[in-house]
Amino acid sequence: MDIEFDKLITLQKLDSEIRSISAFLANIPSLTEEIDKKIELSSQAVTKAKEKLTLNQKKRRELEAQVKDMKAQISKYKRQLNEVKTNKEYTSLLKEIEEAEKTVDTLEEEIISEMLFADEIETEIKVASQKHNQDKERLLKESETIFQKKKELEAKMKNLAQEKEEISPRIPSDQFALYLRIFNKKTGIALSPVTDDFCSMCHMRIRPQALNELKEGKKLILCENCGRILYWLKKPPDSKG
Repeated sequence: MDIEFDKLITLQKLDSEIRSISAFLANIPSLTEEIDKKIELSSQAVTKAKEKLTLNQKKRRELEAQVKDMKAQISKYKRQLNEVKTNKEYTSLLKEIEEAEKTVDTLEEEIISEMLFADEIETEIKVASQKHNQDKERLLKESETIFQKKKELEAKMKNLAQEKEEISPRIPSDQFALYLRIFNKKTGIALSPVTDDFCSMCHMRIRPQALNELKEGKKLILCENCGRILYWLKKPPDSKG
């Protein structure tokens, strides 16, 4: 009985494509999850910068409140100057006023520093926002590309499955059963072409007798090393001359 090598080879090609597409489709959730993570990570830079600005504004309000309190204290000290009765008390109040005014100066310098820092943060927010918008646009396009490819591959998978369903019954049952057994055992590769007297999958040299039988195409020959179904791969005719 002749071996249906052509149909087995076609079946192997179909199964290889189906296997490859299935692997890609199975990986799509992790791809989209990774895209979502990148978008979230990009947005975090904006969030952190805005949080920094919020803390800056809070600190400025606290400093301004301290300045207000110190100035109120200075006014109180100045009113008390008119009420003291001794030089010692007067000198002591003047010293308190001087120290309070120094504190006000220090606090106001800090406020100015925080205001300058706020300008830097505003710039940081603007840059981070622009980058986030650019990243988000690019990543959403990537997501859309994956979605479109998913639809295309699902349609192709359906066609491949139909082709497989059509060709499988046309292969003799014993040959088909052997193919399936090796296919499941050898991670989806059941056939191996012989090129230059070697098994293409494991590179084991094929015995001369097995080569002759293989060329006749009258029986199934399995590689003695990897156990796959061997088939003779005819070389294309020499175009020279």
